[in-house]
Amino acid sequence: MTEVKIKNVAGMSLGGGSKENFFLALLEYYEDRDRWFLKSLHQVRDEEVQDRDEIITSWIEQYSIRQLVVDFPLSKAPCETCALKCPGATICPQPPVMAVRDEMNALLEEDSKLYNKNPKKYEQERQKMNEFDHSRNLLDKKTDHHILSRSFKRKLRKGFIPYWHRPIDFWVWCNYYDQLLSIFKNTYDSFGHVSLMLLSRLNYLVRHLPVDLTMFESSTQICLLELYRAKIIGKQTLVQLFDLDLAPIARETIIIEIEKKIGIFIYERDIDVIVKNPQAFDSFLLAVVGQRMLMENLQEIPVWGNADKGNFIVPSFR
Repeated sequence: MTEVKIKNVAGMSLGGGSKENFFLALLEYYEDRDRWFLKSLHQVRDEEVQDRDEIITSWIEQYSIRQLVVDFPLSKAPCETCALKCPGATICPQPPVMAVRDEMNALLEEDSKLYNKNPKKYEQERQKMNEFDHSRNLLDKKTDHHILSRSFKRKLRKGFIPYWHRPIDFWVWCNYYDQLLSIFKNTYDSFGHVSLMLLSRLNYLVRHLPVDLTMFESSTQICLLELYRAKIIGKQTLVQLFDLDLAPIARETIIIEIEKKIGIFIYERDIDVIVKNPQAFDSFLLAVVGQRMLMENLQEIPVWGNADKGNFIVPSFR
């Protein structure tokens, strides 16, 4: 009898919501069928034990999970690991901070040159960028491609804060800042959506996980933007996620399109749970990011972006 080879990856959203209500979504790939399955979808609240932290460890051991994708910071801000006598954030000599600062200054300098060369044309181009066009693809232009948006220029002028940001923040801003602001009404900051209490609790949890477990960090909002880039979902569906009445319909649409176009089989009962629970939806998306990683379909991130070994990954669906 031929041995069936199985590989799996799990997603777990821990960055938002109550600590008692997170989910673990487990995807498994069966080589003999060449197909992915949503094997398990577990909710912490359903477990009849007192120590919630032990639940995650037991899930990982039970299913022999060796790759786990989460949505909270897996590395620290540069200041937290620095032993230097601090000269100040604006002249920090740490190589990763200097690299980001140099890139920011280069973007602002190039933008200034474009403006000084032809101010009238510059403003005309900026005005054209700001005009609403429903047919325009949000991702046609990267944020760091000139001409820079006013909001992105303000972000660059505020600078890189090494006690709050990581180099990966700047990479995300360069690629998704305007799009995140336009659709989700926020921008990416490593520690902007994670309370200190939750961060401390999760750092405690990580120390109790199996040593052969590899953890990866990602963003559900970036995953959604990449699904949109690949035309798996539409702009209207993204917008509907923020309407209380339409959000469940939008989640169902996204799940069905993922199931159809990426080849992931999902049981009806699990679809119902994901549609009704935003955090189950987020955990599922993180598992999908992990699936792209195992399929070797990830965006390329420069070495400096993951210099802190945060294992930040961004999916590609094209």
